[in-house]
Amino acid sequence: MTTSRLVRTTGAVLAVAGLLVSGCSSGSSSPSASVSSRTAPAREQQMDNRLQGLQPLPAAVPAELRRYYAQRLHWRECGEGGGFECATMKVPLDYARPGRGDDVKLAVSRVLATGPGKRLGSLLVNPGGPGGSAIEYLQAYAGIGYPARVRARYDMVAVDPRGVAGSEPVTCLSDSEMDAFTQVDGTPDDRAEVDGLITAFRDFAQGCKDRSGDVLGHISTVEAARDMDLLRAVLGDEKLTYVGASYGTFLGATYAGLYPRRVGRMVLDGAMDPSRPALQLNRDQTAGFETAFTGFAEDCVRRDDCPLGRKNAPDARRRLQGFFKKLDAEPLETGEIRELSESLATTAVISAMYDEAAWPQLRGALRSAMDGKGAGLLKLADEYYQRDADGAYANLMFANPAVNCLDLPPAFAGPDEVRTALPSFRKASPVFGEGLAWAALNCTYWPHRATGTPMRIRAEGAAPIVVVGTTRDPATPYGWAQALAGQLASATLLTYQGDGHTAYGRGSDCIDTSINTYLLDGRAPENGKKCR
Repeated sequence: MTTSRLVRTTGAVLAVAGLLVSGCSSGSSSPSASVSSRTAPAREQQMDNRLQGLQPLPAAVPAELRRYYAQRLHWRECGEGGGFECATMKVPLDYARPGRGDDVKLAVSRVLATGPGKRLGSLLVNPGGPGGSAIEYLQAYAGIGYPARVRARYDMVAVDPRGVAGSEPVTCLSDSEMDAFTQVDGTPDDRAEVDGLITAFRDFAQGCKDRSGDVLGHISTVEAARDMDLLRAVLGDEKLTYVGASYGTFLGATYAGLYPRRVGRMVLDGAMDPSRPALQLNRDQTAGFETAFTGFAEDCVRRDDCPLGRKNAPDARRRLQGFFKKLDAEPLETGEIRELSESLATTAVISAMYDEAAWPQLRGALRSAMDGKGAGLLKLADEYYQRDADGAYANLMFANPAVNCLDLPPAFAGPDEVRTALPSFRKASPVFGEGLAWAALNCTYWPHRATGTPMRIRAEGAAPIVVVGTTRDPATPYGWAQALAGQLASATLLTYQGDGHTAYGRGSDCIDTSINTYLLDGRAPENGKKCR
């Protein structure tokens, strides 16, 4: 099925279905039972009315945490060349009870500053998700692909957040079960299909509970931000220098809210708005993908190889909708046991919206699929879900909902509320709206109640923070960057007027020069600066 609210960077091949901004309410005994469908907008408005600001933690390290802050990391060589080192850092499972419960072991990696020039300290990077491996991102991209003059002055560092990749990863389903889960009909047409979708969500959630242990209830963004402060101290840095992309902006902003006086130079690229409730986030992101698809369609119809016709974007949209409808009735063969369902095809198209460089691949895959061959779109969907050639899935699609379902209360209390919201989702995106609305039901059946709520983050007293937004970003709409920059007391907004998800390192000399200058010299760009 298509999943919603996954925000990850293209540098780590990051995709759409996942930033699941739902939460967790207990389900009823009947899959289709729910509370009144009229409660969702009321609950959303009530949440908006009681928004709290994130309060800083005390400056002094609590006595019970001192042993964690005083630990020494033991580095060893790792990775495939490039001078990378790895270590393990211990953090408390529960910050409310440090020392009285189990510890969590976090995987950390770094590559030391190359020189020349005076070392500026550590630069922590996070690619988003939630659930993306920061270590994989460091070793495959940031540690070797960030500008040489940045890598010359900083130790490049990453930590896999708790529950992710190398840091006691959560797991939910077997590979064969995950294959079945991704093919569940995400646009149910009748009661039986709704019940099937809910059963899939329930089974996924129960699988996470059964296979992940106690860490499943302790992988919130607030806890991950507190882990980052431990790492800052253990590395010997007085302040945190950080580049976070996509969901990594929410993680970074949360850190700034908790520890404003410990913020060094911070870049939040492809920003999220922490004040929005789950329903609004999902609907905003749905509109973002529609905007991105319009850009793709306008480009496509100008090309001879466009599989959606040569007329105009609205006509291309109708053709794609018709194709999805046919797949809903009769999936395509792919040359393997799995067929290309409507859900997998939708995921494939959405995945290509993250980066316009993927548009030629999407055109080819759609053309083949419309000729009856679904392998190309299945490949795009597999890349999105991080399914390898042997059929094994990475941890991302398990960690993603696990974090999101703790961070915010659910978008919907049950299927009746989804039905009520469907018109607004269809209006936001005629192509993707229905599937993304139903996908937002995921956290409704989560085994742990949400520990977070929508919040405004002020971070009073923090050093200047650079918030970066892309005007046609599909996964983190530009309005989110504007909203976050308006909340943070010391933020400056840097705008990339273009397509794709995130902006740094995507080819804009204006963006890259502005961020590099800030990281190296501490001079933030002028607030409101616009780049192409």
